[in-house]
Amino acid sequence: MAVKTILVSQPKPEGTKSPYFDLAEKYKLKIDFRSFIHVEGISAQEFRTQKVELDKHTGVILTSKNAVDHYFRIAEELRFEVPDSMKYFCISEAVAYYLQKYVTYRKRKIFFGKQRIDDLVDILKKHKKEKFLLPCTDRLRDKIPDTLAENNLNFTKAVLYRTVASDLSDLENVYYDMLVFYSPGGVESLVKNFPDFKQNDTIIAAFGPTTAKAIVDNNMRLDLHAPQPNAPSMTGAIENFVKSSKKSK
Repeated sequence: MAVKTILVSQPKPEGTKSPYFDLAEKYKLKIDFRSFIHVEGISAQEFRTQKVELDKHTGVILTSKNAVDHYFRIAEELRFEVPDSMKYFCISEAVAYYLQKYVTYRKRKIFFGKQRIDDLVDILKKHKKEKFLLPCTDRLRDKIPDTLAENNLNFTKAVLYRTVASDLSDLENVYYDMLVFYSPGGVESLVKNFPDFKQNDTIIAAFGPTTAKAIVDNNMRLDLHAPQPNAPSMTGAIENFVKSSKKSK
């Protein structure tokens, strides 16, 4: 089946540069973007039930921009004034720079890894005396707390926000040749919004093993899976698929 229309279950990329835009132009495709999930912060009342004391921590481990936003949101709602002495350990340089929305950037108290928790652990181990807070989502991957525990770091997990399905009712009678998913949450949102969804000829693509598993677990056909040796990116995998479908016509 020739692919002409694609719906990517993520927000539209910012700016004018994206592999998706290049793909659309090169193969004359209509590519739309729509986030199937969104983040909601938990209330201060719900946070209190976790019995986490913000003032007992001297360092914060930040694994995403959402974690940054919701740490400072909950601190404000609880009237907790974050001390200037607080140290921040960010999963990546991008998250560290995002932190500047809330604090003055000082090298002595802001540290960052390369993108993976394994990289950040090497930095955290140099600050073993700190008591770390890990602000996170209700769907935090086990890899992160497991890695911290394996390295005997003193940390507290605090769920500050959750991932929920977005309302997709306006897409009920809109059809695409291909649906692209990047998370199990996106797949679950599709099922929740459209319990009677019939895949038929719709091509379903997934990035990552957990997303692929969610598609199969929900009795859908997995047509395209990235990363692969010949396509480390989702756009690369889609391009290969589009090219092969054109040849088979």
